[in-house]
Amino acid sequence: MFPPFRSILAETCPSDDWLCNEVQDLTGSDWLAAASEWLIRRPLSVLILIVVAILLRWIVHRIINRLSRGAANGSLPGVLQRNKDPEEAHAAAVTLERRKQRADTMGSLLKSIATGIIFAVAGIMAVDILGYNIAPLLASAGILGLALGFGAQALVRDFLSGIFMILEDQYGVGDFVDVGEAVGQIEAVGMRVTRLRDLDGTVWYVRNGEILRVGNMSQNWARTVLDIGVAYGADLSRVREVLREEADQLWNDDTYGSLILEEPEIWGVERLDPDSVVVRMVLKTAPQEQWKIARELRGRIKERFDREGIEIPLPQRVIWHRDEARSDREEARPE
Repeated sequence: MFPPFRSILAETCPSDDWLCNEVQDLTGSDWLAAASEWLIRRPLSVLILIVVAILLRWIVHRIINRLSRGAANGSLPGVLQRNKDPEEAHAAAVTLERRKQRADTMGSLLKSIATGIIFAVAGIMAVDILGYNIAPLLASAGILGLALGFGAQALVRDFLSGIFMILEDQYGVGDFVDVGEAVGQIEAVGMRVTRLRDLDGTVWYVRNGEILRVGNMSQNWARTVLDIGVAYGADLSRVREVLREEADQLWNDDTYGSLILEEPEIWGVERLDPDSVVVRMVLKTAPQEQWKIARELRGRIKERFDREGIEIPLPQRVIWHRDEARSDREEARPE
């Protein structure tokens, strides 16, 4: 507890207390000299502590801002830097905006945590300077934190999951992800809840602690996989040649060529279905452009097959027809 004010006033100035002695020499008042501890020293110490805390917070925020800008620009320490090939450079350019958003989110989170820690420590030190025993305060804070931890386990789990999702760059705003029960584009990433919108326009709010696995379809690059079925009587060599020509034309197209990162590949016969031979082709694309490339390529392949006379088979079914009534009549007819 605080020492009694009367006892403070009753004390004489110790020989090593320069402030008390200075006040007594200047004012000639024993009362002001004894009260200088509470009127000058402790308020001044608390004020200095607050200024130091604000200055430390400013320095830490500057450091975090610099690190955030470095992460947004993709700068790395010298030993970690390496030359990028054109494909990696293209992917980096496509994801630059997303990287900046992630860096800003991480910077904001780190600054909030740093501010809370700095001012919490400064507050405890200020209480100690004022002469209050901080041991019960620390013990009470520990008990309160333990109680909140047990009572809000789901909230803490959601919060920690959100922090690690951001730090590990599992997904970000604009990504198209599969989080289990919901599949769609991320609209917002919070510490507790992630918001995404599916193809039907439905907005899903998913708690971070409930996300057990994430399928991200938007990181770095994507792949268009097309399985083209042709009739069993088709010339497979000609089919592969036609598919190669159409894929190369799309790759060299002014509109779609920039979205394709590598030369298209024809992998060959993927499987033999009951009514068709399935030939697989793949194209490596920019993130979230695989569906656009697939739609355009399907249309071109259909038009080319029509011109070449290559049949795209329809499902076939063999039907056995028996005339039961006629069979019964033949069996009942006397010989």
